[in-house]
Amino acid sequence: MVYLYGASGHAKVVTDVVLSNKANVISGVFDDNTSINKFNNLPFFGSFEPSKIDKLSKLIICIGDNLIRKNISDKLININFLTALHATSVVSKNSSIKQGTVVMANAVVNSGATIGQHCILNTASIIEHDCIIEDFVHVSPNATLTGGVKIGEGTHIGAGAIIIPNITIGKWCKIGAGTVVLKNIPDNSVVVGNPGKIIKKIF
Repeated sequence: MVYLYGASGHAKVVTDVVLSNKANVISGVFDDNTSINKFNNLPFFGSFEPSKIDKLSKLIICIGDNLIRKNISDKLININFLTALHATSVVSKNSSIKQGTVVMANAVVNSGATIGQHCILNTASIIEHDCIIEDFVHVSPNATLTGGVKIGEGTHIGAGAIIIPNITIGKWCKIGAGTVVLKNIPDNSVVVGNPGKIIKKIF
């Protein structure tokens, strides 16, 4: 049985990812927002409490914000998390994907890639060979990480961005939509443009 934590637009897409594998059944949805009382015609259980799910069930944190997703996961001890791969995604048997990560429709993860916990590989994103993606990263739709790229914890790669081979992007960065990254990027940087330039630091 699978449960979703978060009742948002992102959760709607995660629902499709989970159900694309016909062996999966979504048993219910949780959200701590008390103004929400239903979601997507699925059983809705309100605020999350670990006692509401059994030890054999698996949970996905369906929250797009990387920091919020990290903060929630840090509080959830002894919870089994589902790694969800859309049926149309292409994932090499020689890659590694850790728990809680969601790989959406038409995304590609090629040989030698290592993907951390609770990442989002969004629609049609490409993770090429030997990339290393740390925990809580979000790679947006149609973004391309070419071979040997390393992405630090919590970084958000915007839609359609391109990272050339063997580049390292630090932790908790924001790479703007359509940005082309040609050089290494330090932690906590906001990068936009072609070629990508650091426009500010975030903390």
